[in-house]
Amino acid sequence: MKTVWPYVRIVAALLALAALARQLTREIATAQAATTEWGRDIPTAVSNFFSFFTTLSGLIAAIVLLIAAGWMLRTRRSDDTEPRWLAVLLAYASTYMITTGIVYNLLLRNIPSHSATEAWTSETLHVVLPIVMLLDVLFAPRRRSLGWGTALLAVVFPLAWGGYTLVRGPFITDPFTATPYWYPYPFLNPNTSSWASVGLYVAAIAAAIVVISLIVVGIGRLRGARKRH
Repeated sequence: MKTVWPYVRIVAALLALAALARQLTREIATAQAATTEWGRDIPTAVSNFFSFFTTLSGLIAAIVLLIAAGWMLRTRRSDDTEPRWLAVLLAYASTYMITTGIVYNLLLRNIPSHSATEAWTSETLHVVLPIVMLLDVLFAPRRRSLGWGTALLAVVFPLAWGGYTLVRGPFITDPFTATPYWYPYPFLNPNTSSWASVGLYVAAIAAAIVVISLIVVGIGRLRGARKRH
C-alpha cells in the first residue's frame, strides 16, 4: 500500500484535471459557437465555470492529491506520519469532494444540464473522484490524527463560496437562456424558489459538510489510535 498509494493519488489527480480541462474547453467552445450576444460572452462562461463548487472542489482535490503524492514519494523510506498541514489539506479536500458526490447524486443527477456537459467529465468529478477521496480517507498510509476543531473549520470555505454565489448571481446574465441572473445550482436560485428555501438548503449543506468533516477526522483519529496500539 505504501508503494502503490502515491501513484493512485497521481492517477486520480490527473484524471480530475483532464476532466476539468475538457469541461472548460467545452464551455469556451459553446460560448464561441453561440448565436446571441450573451452566449458569446467568453469571460462570463469561464468565470461561471469556476463558480461551480464541483469545479473548485475538484481542483482543490487534484492539487492536494499531487502534493500528497509528491510528499509520499520524497519520504518513501520513512514511516513517519504526514505533516499536520498536509493532513489538514487532505481532510478538507476529502470533505468537499465527498460532499460534492453526495449532493450531486441526491439532488442534481436527474436535472438537465446545458449542452457543454459531457458524461465522462461529469461522472469523473461527481462519482470517481469522490470515491477515490473516500478510499484515501479509509486506506491511505501514514495518515495523521487531527483534532476535532479542524473538522469544524471545514465549513469556512463552502460558506464563503455560498456568499460569493448569492452576491454574484443577480449581476450575471445567463449565457444560455439570457435570463438576468445566474446561479450554478437550481437550489441556490431565489428567483425560482424563495430565499427561505435557499437558506434551508445552505444550512443543510453546511451541516452536512460539518458532519462529513467530523467523520473524516474521526476515521483519521481511529486509524491513528489503532496504529499506536
